Amino acid sequence: MGLRITERYDPEADLVLVEGDWSELLSQVPDESVRLVVTSPPYNLGKPYETRLDMDEYLAQQHRVILECVRVLAPNGSICWQVGNYVRNGEIVPLDIVLYPLFADLGLHLRNRIVWHFGHGLHNTRRFSGRYEVVLWFTKTDEYIFNLDAVRVPQKYPTKRHFKGPKKGQLSGNPLGKNPGDVWIIPNVKANHVEKTAHPCQFPVELIERLVLALSDEGDWVLDPFIGSGTTAIAALMHGRKAMGADIVPEYIAIARERIRLAEKGRLRIRPMERPVYDPNNPKATVPPKYVHLPHGAQDKLPLFGEDSE
Repeated sequence: MGLRITERYDPEADLVLVEGDWSELLSQVPDESVRLVVTSPPYNLGKPYETRLDMDEYLAQQHRVILECVRVLAPNGSICWQVGNYVRNGEIVPLDIVLYPLFADLGLHLRNRIVWHFGHGLHNTRRFSGRYEVVLWFTKTDEYIFNLDAVRVPQKYPTKRHFKGPKKGQLSGNPLGKNPGDVWIIPNVKANHVEKTAHPCQFPVELIERLVLALSDEGDWVLDPFIGSGTTAIAALMHGRKAMGADIVPEYIAIARERIRLAEKGRLRIRPMERPVYDPNNPKATVPPKYVHLPHGAQDKLPLFGEDSE
């Protein structure tokens, strides 16, 4: 039996995918019913899916969607707002800085300002090239879900032991791995990335996987009000969560549907979370792409094809 996918909010659905503005979806969602909101809103750069606005207008627009996200967020839930810079005449405005007061004024608590670092992007000639974006992680209250063990990464020195004191001889690090910290080195989705679609600002599945695993539990709703090519839905569904999202661009909704369809059949390839960043000095130290296997899918797996990079 396949996933239950609907175009309107349905508490029994696995995925709610709305072709339209975020407000069309959120107007249907009950209060405090979502465990995790994770999204990357428009950066006000004049992309095909947005109208370039004065900064005051942009912030007012963001305030409206943030207010609705807070309304539908469960008391122990989290909001993750992934943003970059607004660029105007060569001058940058860090969106995380100008958006922070909107969240703080609504009583949310900033837990981390996560720096997402990547190695590739546009090359600048009059300033240093941008190679990071930011995820602002807020919680609604001081009691919130945080599954650290689900996202631990390998210890740098896994066999290191205490050399003195009452713990002498015991492992000094957690055997399950270490806390990944607040700087995440994850390749961005460029032309040769295994996950690349026609969406111009697609984020990688593994970035959202870590947030989904750490900040929600199985069966929870994960919301993306600007769902784009469906990455948030894929990360949520592959780990037993339910997902909902909206986008105003029909092409992107079609891409999201196709990616979900492929994932149901076990044919959608992603870059695994455990795959290290490519090292040209040690090209064999890598992990191959993997197929997504969504619950209830047909598992019609096909062999790998072609070459891929990050």
